Amino acid sequence: MKKKMVALVLGVSIMGSMITGCGDKGGSEDAATATQGGTTELTKDNITLKVWESSGQTEEFIKQAGAEFTKKYPNIKIEYANVEVGDANTQIALDGPSGVAADVFATPSNTIGGLVAGGHILKVTNPDDVKGKVAASCESAVTYKGDVYGYPVSDETYALFYNKDLVKEVPKTWEEVEAFCKTFNGKGKYGIIWNVADAYYSPIFTGKNGNKLFGADGTDASNTYMNTEDAVAGMKYFQSFKQYLDVPAADISDNSICLAAFTSGKAAMYITGPWNVAECEKAGMKNFGVATLPSLPGDKNPAASFSGARTMQVSAYSNHPAEAEAFAKFLISDEMQQLRFKLTGAIPSTSIKVDSEYITAFQEQLKYAYPMPSIPEVDQFWDPMKSACSNIWGGADVQKELDACNAAILKK
Repeated sequence: MKKKMVALVLGVSIMGSMITGCGDKGGSEDAATATQGGTTELTKDNITLKVWESSGQTEEFIKQAGAEFTKKYPNIKIEYANVEVGDANTQIALDGPSGVAADVFATPSNTIGGLVAGGHILKVTNPDDVKGKVAASCESAVTYKGDVYGYPVSDETYALFYNKDLVKEVPKTWEEVEAFCKTFNGKGKYGIIWNVADAYYSPIFTGKNGNKLFGADGTDASNTYMNTEDAVAGMKYFQSFKQYLDVPAADISDNSICLAAFTSGKAAMYITGPWNVAECEKAGMKNFGVATLPSLPGDKNPAASFSGARTMQVSAYSNHPAEAEAFAKFLISDEMQQLRFKLTGAIPSTSIKVDSEYITAFQEQLKYAYPMPSIPEVDQFWDPMKSACSNIWGGADVQKELDACNAAILKK
């Protein structure tokens, strides 16, 4: 996914092997009426598929993609409904049994374990439609206990945004960030900003020396590894950095506040993800760049980050699972990946050629990122770690906060 990378022919076929039923939780004979030669035929009946996605540019993508899908299948209409990507995993549990849920919905890849455990999503009928067709990081993100769940429509991590008019030499280390802040800070201006209480950004510091949530492969449900010696050392440094961003965590907990500070020049650097590239441009910011995260003191490589895949899941409650899967798979076709990039600026999940100076930096950061674990226990991570980050930023004892966080996640 580098700027000049050669595009791969994905060969994504809408008429590939499709799901023919979904057990007790949905499915009907209309959904996939016949199977001939290993290819499931889609219904000829007039049907409507409901798709949940977040508002904004992703909404526009679903609407435009839906219109293109309907051109191919005039009897299948796509209906967009606003359910934010972070809410879909809980909403499906409420709406699914009552028969009003989406047929396809967007969700972060780290929710897969919980969705599988709850019986809310269907596995991909033909894993080869995903394996080898999407980036390795995306493939890993949607693979759970050997099976593939969902179609990843974008690759995600975060990196260092910087204002080229203010930052002449991009810091490679956090010590260099400190040095910059000492000369830049003052009169309401800060060298760097990010949502310090958001657990999503915690690997930057807890990932010291390669430490990872739930262990090396993210599957050790007996230990979070969030209160190890490395995690404590990293979070102590995080706490010390408040002298350069002397703002209460609650005051920068809204990402729109951080974005506004960056686009207005009040913050020279901003840790965020590709979803904000388009927002920066929309705000009229033309001279900014993206680089890998600075390395922590004592570490040689860029700091760690979470990676994940925004994934379109097929609901286990759908009455039209074959058609729902056809639409989800359509979204990783070359044409739709180009459209999604054009509208959102997000990192494509496939190796299409895109014209962007920013993608290379995110791709480089992905080398130092690790997938958000998808085991069910990860659902218990976010709130306790958010609380720990906020309290530590406010001066609380690091070891005690991380011990409490660990206990809360594991419910000890």
